[in-house]
Amino acid sequence: DGPPPARPTALVAVRPNPFNPQTQIVYDLGAAGPVRLEVYDLRGVRVRTLVAAEQTAGRHEAAWNGRDDAGQEVASGVYMARLAAGDVRQMRKLTLLK
Repeated sequence: DGPPPARPTALVAVRPNPFNPQTQIVYDLGAAGPVRLEVYDLRGVRVRTLVAAEQTAGRHEAAWNGRDDAGQEVASGVYMARLAAGDVRQMRKLTLLK
């Protein structure tokens, strides 16, 4: 039988979405290695770095509470979660409602 096949690296889900006050970003890593998970506004400005670390292969989750890197609440609106791991770069839309 052996271990289950590895899942490909991908952003899996954002739940809940839209959200207030917090959302969970779920992602799979097909292999261990450096990971960056960041939130950007629609102008392309980085708002928050959620993950910047080496991680093992498998499923991971990161929470975003609608705050920037300085701890300030951000405005209601649409944001993008960006996953960078290995050769994979993916984005997923987040909607913050207040």
